[in-house]
Amino acid sequence: MSEADADMASQGSDPDDEGLSDSSYQDYSDEDINDYYNYGPDDMEQDDRGQIFDPEAFEYFLFNKEEACQFLDERVAELTQTIQFSPQVSHTIGKVLLQAHQWVLTEVMERFREDSVQLMVDCRILPPPSRAKQVEPPPKQCPVCLQAQEEKDLLSLACNHKFCTDCWQRYFQVQVEDGVATGVECMWSDCRLITTEDFALSILKNSPVTLRRYQQFAFNDYIKGHYQLRWCPGPDCDVIYMAPQPLGRKVQCKKCKTCCCFRCLKDYHVPADCPTIESWLRKCADDSETANYISAHTKDCPKCNICIEKNGGCNHMQCFQCRYDFCWMCLGDWKTHGSEYYECSRYKENPNIANESAQAQAREALKKYLFYFERWENHQKSLKLEEQTFQRIQHRIKEKVMNNMGTWIDWQYLLDAANLLHKCRYTLEYTYPYAYYQEGGPRKKLFEYQQAQLEAEIENLSWKIERAEQTDRGDLENQMDITEKRRLTLLRDFSES
Repeated sequence: MSEADADMASQGSDPDDEGLSDSSYQDYSDEDINDYYNYGPDDMEQDDRGQIFDPEAFEYFLFNKEEACQFLDERVAELTQTIQFSPQVSHTIGKVLLQAHQWVLTEVMERFREDSVQLMVDCRILPPPSRAKQVEPPPKQCPVCLQAQEEKDLLSLACNHKFCTDCWQRYFQVQVEDGVATGVECMWSDCRLITTEDFALSILKNSPVTLRRYQQFAFNDYIKGHYQLRWCPGPDCDVIYMAPQPLGRKVQCKKCKTCCCFRCLKDYHVPADCPTIESWLRKCADDSETANYISAHTKDCPKCNICIEKNGGCNHMQCFQCRYDFCWMCLGDWKTHGSEYYECSRYKENPNIANESAQAQAREALKKYLFYFERWENHQKSLKLEEQTFQRIQHRIKEKVMNNMGTWIDWQYLLDAANLLHKCRYTLEYTYPYAYYQEGGPRKKLFEYQQAQLEAEIENLSWKIERAEQTDRGDLENQMDITEKRRLTLLRDFSES
């Protein structure tokens, strides 16, 4: 099986948006929905360039540090040029304003036009008007070290709390050692004004090591605070993602090959959104010991009871002794798992659970969680097992080419099939956290139907790939088209916009 981040040209169908609301599906039977989604190539939605609609299409760019710095400076320059700032507001003040608003330029400009002074107060650049009016006598000594100082040697922010340069320098060194940069506050006990970058640079100009660390931490704060920027989560990677529309979509680093969700930087997880997958992973971690018993690799054949080990990714199992075909997940007859409906992916709620005891409700909740967790974990294992299938295919192709039984191009369709299987099963894996948290109703019924359709086609594709030598090429490519069509349809209807 190929890596999850393998690039492939997406193919699939995309029906009209009509009928996707809950109310539109209230009276639809399974047959109605099946007829609705039996459309052909002519029904595929296309863009202005004639390209097939891809629900995963996402525009993003990869920046190095210099490019990211330039991008940030351009945003600050755009802000300072658009708004007629008063003289005391510098380039670094613009950074503070943008950082306080996740670098949303329009929001800062709107607030500045409404009340520039209040904006400065809210961003902790200026003290509140009541405190600003207080007139204090000039100090004759530093309040920290209590050493007598000339007034010119005492430095302060807009709050006028003055401290000597040495105390400021030691204070910054301690803050930087703790990883604080853009959030360094005034040293006065009850003052929360923050220091600007130019103020910090003037203090640390004679301490190059601390200055470099401050600039690194400040830059990191700017990246983390920008709604369009993300650090690549790869180990020791300095690549920065920039997405004009910060959606929960897949991004891949060309340097370290890390693939993740742009919004949360976790593994790519559509159709589940970021809060859903965060809740699911937290629940899996909390309940991992409870679910350990379902992690075994062996089950008994439901017909002859011989112990069977799952050594491939496909859930369509055939007993080597009695040749019985059954489903690994539910142990049901595989004949009942046709493409019309794949029932074992749907959890059947107890309609009377609300009237049961608290203990019965707790058992039902655990039963529901284990149902979805088992299928989630099973597809994770299938992905790993199918990687072995991919390696076997590569080895067989190499043998055929060496024996003059065609070229690599002639057998490329087998690798394409394995890549597509990985991509589809990866999507299917994340449909189970989505389904676990989805509320019941017509929309969930539609989702479960599409999930079942996708799962059935994936198992058909996996079965054919594992028997690629006996599978007709046309039959395999047709199965690839059907499977990808099901995947794109589900993502179009249920991934976040």
